[in-house]
Amino acid sequence: MDTRAQQIPLLEGEIDNYDGVTVTMVEPMDAEVFTESLRASLSHWRDEGKKGIWIKLPLGLANLVEAAVSEGFRYHHAEPEYLMLVSWISETPDTIPANASHVVAAGALVINKNTKEVLVVQERSGFFKDKNVWKLPTGVINEGEDIWTGIAREVEEETGIIADFVEVLAFRQSHKAILKKKTDMFFLCVLSPRSYDITEQKSEILQAKWMPIQEYVDQPWNKKNEMFKFMANICQKKCEEEYLGFAIVPTTTSSGKESFIYCNADHANRLKATRDQASASL
Repeated sequence: MDTRAQQIPLLEGEIDNYDGVTVTMVEPMDAEVFTESLRASLSHWRDEGKKGIWIKLPLGLANLVEAAVSEGFRYHHAEPEYLMLVSWISETPDTIPANASHVVAAGALVINKNTKEVLVVQERSGFFKDKNVWKLPTGVINEGEDIWTGIAREVEEETGIIADFVEVLAFRQSHKAILKKKTDMFFLCVLSPRSYDITEQKSEILQAKWMPIQEYVDQPWNKKNEMFKFMANICQKKCEEEYLGFAIVPTTTSSGKESFIYCNADHANRLKATRDQASASL
């Protein structure tokens, strides 16, 4: 490396477990200065055997995007506050993982066991607008939110009903469902209500009510659309028979982070009982 190259400051980056480097840009930088530092850094990282290079650019440094792209970087993903670019600089096959490919959503089968009714809504907008279809409360699970807490939140937001998660009853996968690209993972969840008085979310919900399960199942929409027919049939089985789904078992990862295993409800109860017995014996 010549003397001039040695004088060019390298970009600071964090090394990951896969011989990659993540550069998080913070301070404003002239595009030409950035290009020189990036070129010198890429040469240095190649000499060190690094592979995937990630550059995180906040909105305020959007002026550096063109410079990074000109040096072989491509878009990986964008969030409201930043853009992430990547480049594979090794001669080995590119193993940079794709951007998040799935969106997680859930629907709530909220059962009033006293009346054998289920909670249903009609939406003001979206696919079901003006279709006269009564559907289960549904919604997208937020980033960092668990399925079991997210669906309870959605039910309360849409209907004012406070309900406790019981189990996941079924799930389905639909490709190219979001923006004609992302896969939609939809979890049908059972919830037990702690309140019964409905207050609709006026911005999204036209009407909400308690409906007999048979009336819900017999809707023309559910009869002529097979997937909805199958889902409605599963809901009816849960309301009328012993039908176990996946309950949650709180646990922790190897790093100590809280997590949840979803498994057969009977087995979930046994796992939790075994842990409780072990804790009591300490």
